Amino acid sequence: MTTPRTQQHGVPVFPPGRYGRRREPRRVSRWVPALLLVGVLVAGLGIAVRLNQLYGTPEYRGVVRSYSNVTDSEITVTFDVYKPPGEPAVCTVRARAVDGAEVGRAEVRVPAGDADTDHVRVTYTLQTERRPVTGEVPGCGPARS
Repeated sequence: MTTPRTQQHGVPVFPPGRYGRRREPRRVSRWVPALLLVGVLVAGLGIAVRLNQLYGTPEYRGVVRSYSNVTDSEITVTFDVYKPPGEPAVCTVRARAVDGAEVGRAEVRVPAGDADTDHVRVTYTLQTERRPVTGEVPGCGPARS
């Protein structure tokens, strides 16, 4: 049933001139969502690149290959240092006791090595305060002159 105030589909009819001009719903262009998507993708790519620069695989890193000669006062740690070819490095070597406490730490200078290789193998004997159970290389970096 239709009343004077409604049209066929239940949409109200307002008296002309009383409530201003009714606007037709605006249609969103197809390009707006596409441009928003491209903007989000570019921003995401920028964030990913920056995070990789900050937290990605570093230029300098040490990888423990073995530890041996464990006594009450020392441990020998063998590790590879990955670094730019021909550059010297400094690595931190540490030892931990059975309870997890750090019992020894040293800064080890790593020579530049050959200009055509990206890693150097180092064997270092670390003096400790008490018996260690493991040797670690928590970090390496460029050697400062």
